[in-house]
Amino acid sequence: MAALCSEFGDLVQIKKQLISVISLCKERGLLHSAKWASELAFALDPLPKDELPPSAPFTEEDAQDLDALTLAKSYFDLKEYDRAAYFLKGCCSQKAYFLYMYSRYLSGEKKKDDETVDSLGPLEKGQVRNEALRELRVELSKKHNAGELDGFTLYLYGVVLRKLDLLKEAVDVFVEAIHTLPLHWGAWLELSNLVTNIEMLKSLSLPDCWIKDFFMAHMYTELQMIKEALQKYQNLIEAGFSKSTYIISQIAVAYHNIRDIDQALTLFNELRDQDPYRIDNMDTFSNLLYVKSMKPELSYLAHNLVEIDKYRVETCCVIGNYYSLRSQHEKAALYFQRALKLNPRCLGAWTLMGHEYMEMKNTSAAIQAYRHAIEVNKRDYRAWYGLGQTYEILKMPFYCLYYYRKAHQLRPNDSRMLVALGESYEKLSQQVEAKKCYWRAYSVGDVEKMALLKLAKLHEQLNESDDAAQCYMLYIQDIFSCGEQLEHAEVSTALRYLGQYYFKNKLYDEASLCAQRCCDYNDAREEGKALLRQISQVRDQIETPSADLFAPLSNNNTPVRRVSPLNLISFTP
Repeated sequence: MAALCSEFGDLVQIKKQLISVISLCKERGLLHSAKWASELAFALDPLPKDELPPSAPFTEEDAQDLDALTLAKSYFDLKEYDRAAYFLKGCCSQKAYFLYMYSRYLSGEKKKDDETVDSLGPLEKGQVRNEALRELRVELSKKHNAGELDGFTLYLYGVVLRKLDLLKEAVDVFVEAIHTLPLHWGAWLELSNLVTNIEMLKSLSLPDCWIKDFFMAHMYTELQMIKEALQKYQNLIEAGFSKSTYIISQIAVAYHNIRDIDQALTLFNELRDQDPYRIDNMDTFSNLLYVKSMKPELSYLAHNLVEIDKYRVETCCVIGNYYSLRSQHEKAALYFQRALKLNPRCLGAWTLMGHEYMEMKNTSAAIQAYRHAIEVNKRDYRAWYGLGQTYEILKMPFYCLYYYRKAHQLRPNDSRMLVALGESYEKLSQQVEAKKCYWRAYSVGDVEKMALLKLAKLHEQLNESDDAAQCYMLYIQDIFSCGEQLEHAEVSTALRYLGQYYFKNKLYDEASLCAQRCCDYNDAREEGKALLRQISQVRDQIETPSADLFAPLSNNNTPVRRVSPLNLISFTP
């Protein structure tokens, strides 16, 4: 199979490879990999009859095991895993051996789920283990050492090692599996869950195959390298996969990750038009609708998914988001718990449940939920950020700092993480570090327009009046340049400070302008009028000094961009 790999130049060859691997995956009950390959194959032009690939070669061992394999596969499809394993015991072919081991693995998983679904809540579910794992590891390890495992069985061995938390060994086995069988997407996906940073990704020895581009694009999205991910997906579209719903969904998720909400919504709506019964990724779509407070659309999506399949994890998450948007947090948490009963490794449900517990002021449950999310995926910045917020409520700034740092490492250009870090440093009286964080948040593009305001107030507390004035100036320009008034905007606070600052520096024209602007805001109107009276009294007594009396700005650690005070005139609230 490794020899079949080609570059994108030959889409016919790629289509043949996909058709072949779909058949191989279906025979082994690997339905998710078969679905992924089928969706990709559907995006390519159909092959003429004489171009269709031949069936996989049939060995003597396959012929001997055919009856047992056919019987066992029928039991396997009906989820009678122990029964399937019983009839496959002693079979010699690679296909039968894989299904034998896979049936035993799934039997253990099913028993684990059946044992815990009623007796324990989802928060404890992760603590119950699959009892079959250790036996499977011993048997697969012997075969592995003897070099008797094919690509599919190597994949299963890797899954067993990961479940036993033997992550380093699991990575090595998954890499070996994709070298042996590069077209099995399941192995690539399992490997992606174990890659923690870009350095680790670069150190992996990956096969030079067209499917590697899909893996790299997926990894860039997971590692928050969205620009690189979007470029990869664009290249794949241009290579001939423009009809692929998988690629459209991944691009939408990438835009969701960088909070380009409108672009992501457009792509999800396009995806729904092409594939109206799709449930995959609809939980991410519901997150976007939630952020935009689009209640009717979220309600329609929830009802639509319930009609399609109400026992899917994504459906439960969508309903949870719907109730959360209606501030029914107990109901929302209940649906996220249902999602976790269906799949305890559902990352989004753990994180969203943590958010709901935060809303209900249940900090201990929130911490537990966020910790489970991190156990599922250490790259989930939302869980690290959520833990930071939880410990902030508990007034434990050292803990906050640790968790916000982790979130910042995963999202170095996200201003929210930087502002949270700055606040933690400020609480710990580390003002220099706090200033750096606030300035960096402004530099990378402050989403919530809070960084400059916090930086100005910090300078104000430290009596660094010149720097505070410059930050307030930039803040006012930033708010007005948005073209919309933000709810938390404290323009009046900035104008009040600047009015007093200019007055003290005898720049009465600028002080007067700020005072007049203060009169536009209820909370600053009286102060604005008082300042105008003061300016009037001073002007009656003396001539207005020239602008060159404006003192030079202080030398400070914050690299503030200097702006002329007169720039304020050009911005009208």
